[in-house]
Amino acid sequence: MCKGHMTVEITSEFVTLRAGGTLIVLAASKGGRARMVYAGPDLQSASPEDLVALAARQHAPGGPEQPIAPSLLNCIGTGHPSPPGLLAHSRSQHWALDPRVAGVKVSAPGQVTILTRDEPSGLMVGHSIALCEASGVANFATALSTNTDTDFALEWCSALCLPLDPRFSRLTSFTGKWAREFQTEELAPIRGSFLRENRAGRTSHDSYPGFYCGTDTTGEGHGVAAAFHLAWNGNHRLRLDRLADETFSLQAGELLLPGEITITKGMSYVTPTLLASFSDEGYGAATRGLHRWLRANRLKPDLPRPVHYNTWEAVYFDQTPGRLFALAKQAAEVGAERFVLDDGWFGARRNDRAGLGDWHVSDAIYPDGLKPLADHVRSLGMEFGLWFEPEMVNPDSDLYRAHPDWVLEMDEVEPIASRHQLPVDMTLPVVRDYLFERIDSLVSDLGIAYIKWDMNRDIQHPGGADGRPAAHRNAKAIQLLLDRLREAHPDLVIESCSSGGARADYAMLERTDRVWTSDNNDARARHAIMRGAGYFLPLEVLGNHVGPKTCHITGRRFPMHFRAGTAVFGHMGMELDLAKENDADRAVLAKAIDLYKAHRALIHSGDYYRLETASHINAIGVVSANRDEALYQVAILDQHPAPHPPRLHFAGLGRDRRYRLAIEWPEHHAAEISTFTGSALMDYGLQLPQSLPDTCLIYHLKEER
Repeated sequence: MCKGHMTVEITSEFVTLRAGGTLIVLAASKGGRARMVYAGPDLQSASPEDLVALAARQHAPGGPEQPIAPSLLNCIGTGHPSPPGLLAHSRSQHWALDPRVAGVKVSAPGQVTILTRDEPSGLMVGHSIALCEASGVANFATALSTNTDTDFALEWCSALCLPLDPRFSRLTSFTGKWAREFQTEELAPIRGSFLRENRAGRTSHDSYPGFYCGTDTTGEGHGVAAAFHLAWNGNHRLRLDRLADETFSLQAGELLLPGEITITKGMSYVTPTLLASFSDEGYGAATRGLHRWLRANRLKPDLPRPVHYNTWEAVYFDQTPGRLFALAKQAAEVGAERFVLDDGWFGARRNDRAGLGDWHVSDAIYPDGLKPLADHVRSLGMEFGLWFEPEMVNPDSDLYRAHPDWVLEMDEVEPIASRHQLPVDMTLPVVRDYLFERIDSLVSDLGIAYIKWDMNRDIQHPGGADGRPAAHRNAKAIQLLLDRLREAHPDLVIESCSSGGARADYAMLERTDRVWTSDNNDARARHAIMRGAGYFLPLEVLGNHVGPKTCHITGRRFPMHFRAGTAVFGHMGMELDLAKENDADRAVLAKAIDLYKAHRALIHSGDYYRLETASHINAIGVVSANRDEALYQVAILDQHPAPHPPRLHFAGLGRDRRYRLAIEWPEHHAAEISTFTGSALMDYGLQLPQSLPDTCLIYHLKEER
C-alpha cells in the first residue's frame, strides 16, 4: 500500500477519502444502501453534503415516485435500471439481492471497508476502497461470503458499479492481435452499453483489461480524463453503460464460466482489483498516476535493467554449444549484460511439436549440460537467463505420455488444437510441485538470474479434473506457483511473456518484473505497440529489442540507426544474429547501447509523456521528478506531408527554466548545442530537421544552472 499523507473521515452518513489529488465520497448510513457520491479529481473544500445537495434530482414523469439512487452494485433488489453488478442466487431463490450497510471500518492506512448484508439470504458483501498517496490512484474490490448454510451460485460480480463523470464522451480501448498488441481504438460512447469480454484464459491480445475516458476536448495535457485497469491475469469483462437519464457507469470484473464459483459457508470470493486514475490535466496525468502506482506498489525498487540478449531470432531451435558460445561473446562485445537462452534446450524439443513439459536439459544437444554455457556467459560479465513455458505440454512428450490426466480438458468436447500443445492443469498440486522442483533445481544448479516465463496459447476448454470449469482456479494456481518460486529465489527476475504481450496485467506484475511487449521486433510497428502499452506500463518493464535487418514477422528492412534508436526507450535488448550484422552496424548498435546505459536511470524513473504530433510522427519523453533533465524520442514513420517538417512541442518541462538541448541520436543529425526556456520549447516548439522515414531522433535536455 502507498505511504504518505492522506485523510479518511467516517461519519454516521458518509465516508470521505482524500489522497494524491483524488477525492472519494461514499454514502454509508447504517441500514441504508451504500453508494458512491463522487470519485474523481479532488474538489477542494467540498463537503459530502454539498455534493449530495447538488446532485439531487426531481421526480421524472413516468418514473418511480422517488428517484432510485445507484448503489455500489446496483443489485436487482434495489430496482435500479442499470445492469446489475452482482448476479447470484440460491437454487433460483434469493436472486433479488438488496444488501444494506452493516458497518464501516478502516481496514488499512488509506483503505476503508464497507460491510453490507442482504438480510433475507444472509449473503455478506464487503466493499474495499483505498487511495494511494503517491499516485492518487483508487483501488476497488468486492468480497462475497456467507455465515449461513445457504449456498450461492455466482454468475457475475463487478469490483463495483462506479459512476463516471457524465461529461465523458470519448472512450479509448485497447485491442490488437499477436505481433500487433496494444492498439488503441477510439470510440464515442452513446446511449446504451459498451462491452468487452475475454475468454482466453490469459489477459489476451485482443481485449486488454483497461481503457481511458475523456471529453471531445480532452488532450494529453488538459481536460478531464480517467484511466482504468482490472488487475487480473484471467478471463475478464469490462462494460460501460449510459442510461436514458444520461448517467454513466463502469463495471469491471472476472468473467466467470457457468457453475465456476459457489459461495458456501466458510469460503469467500474476492473480485480482482479495479484501479482508477483520475485527472483534470488530461490523459497524460492519468497515465503517470498509473505508472506511479505500479512503482510504489508492484515493482521492485531500483531493480537493475540490464541490456538483454535473447537467442530466439538468432538461432530458433538450431541450438549448438559452439554457436551459442560465439553469440555470447558477440553480445558481450556490443554491451549486453544479460544472455537469455530461449526455447529448444530441453528434452526432445527440436521443433514446436515435441518435448514441451520435459524440463530436463537435452543430453543430445548439451552432453555436458548447460553449466559450461552459463559459466561462459558469466565469464563475459553477463547474467544467464533461461526460457520456460511451464503451463503447456506437447502430446509428444514424456510428461504427457506418463500423465495424460495432467491437462485441462473436457471429456465431452473435442480439444482444440493450437501450437501442437495442451494447457497443463495448474490447479493440481502435484503439477505445481513437479514444475516447481524442475525450475527450482535448474535455477539453483545453473545460477540462473532470469526466467522468461512464456504461455503461448489461449485456453478454450478449461475443464478441471473434477469436471468443473477451472479458469478461475487455474489463474489463481499460476499465481501460487510464481509466489512460491519468488519466495524460494527472491532475487530471481521473471519476465511475463505470452506469445508476446498477451499477459501484461498488474496481477502478473505483482509476481514478475518485465513484460515481453510483443514478438514483433519490426522497429516501425514497435512505436505503436510501445505507445499503446505505455498507457498502462512504465518503460522499465517493457522489453524492447533490436531485431534483425529484415524483420522475421513483417519482412520489412530497416537501418540499424532506426532499429537501435527505437529500442532505447524501454528495457533495451537484442534479438538478432550478430554474426550477420556487418562491423559498421555492430558499431552503431554498441553506440545505442552506450546511450541507453547513460540515460537508463532517467528512462526507468522519469515521468512519462506522450507528445501530441501528426499521425506520421510518434514522440514520447521522460522527465526527471524535479524537471532538471529530460529525454525525448521522435520517430518519423512516413514522409512529411508539407515541404518542411512540423515543429515539435515538448511537454513536462519547467516553464521558467532554461535547458541545454542536444540531439544525441543519430550522430549524423547532431547540431550545435543551444539553450532555450521550457516555455519556448513547449509552447512555441522546435523545428524538426529534414529526415527520411524510419528515422529515430533522440533529444537530451539538461537544465542550465
